[in-house]
Amino acid sequence: MPLQYVTGDATAPQRPAPWMIAHVCNDLGRWGKGFVKPLARRWPAAKREYLARARATGVALGEVQFVALGEGRWVANMIGQRGVYRAGRKDAPIRYEALARCLARTSARALELGASLHMPRIGAGLAGGDWAEIEALLRGQLALARLEVLVYTLPPG
Repeated sequence: MPLQYVTGDATAPQRPAPWMIAHVCNDLGRWGKGFVKPLARRWPAAKREYLARARATGVALGEVQFVALGEGRWVANMIGQRGVYRAGRKDAPIRYEALARCLARTSARALELGASLHMPRIGAGLAGGDWAEIEALLRGQLALARLEVLVYTLPPG
């Protein structure tokens, strides 16, 4: 299935359950800017479980933490970002190899659950990634799984 671009809020999927929201997290155990803020407001378990795991065992690039929200709904905390964005940083925090591993795991799990996949333009905001490169990764990983994938852009304003 092709990627579907929609206008809306990725924290409120436009399909009935089962569904999964996928997003990129850093490997420092920090949760504070970008998409994670509205995600945590709507689905606090995603933040709570990420922070608990980061404190208990740490999080590593390429890992995915699947957080069950109940009633056929999940969040995939994909660890695809090395550190966090800082003004003056020479390299972007996104790590494409790690993101590719995350997408493979996430697509396999969504397929197993019969879930559609929903996301913002992952890795292209504060993680500093190039959307064209990320989109190519998505098409490569997700086409194999034949998943319904919606990529959200917030409406103006």
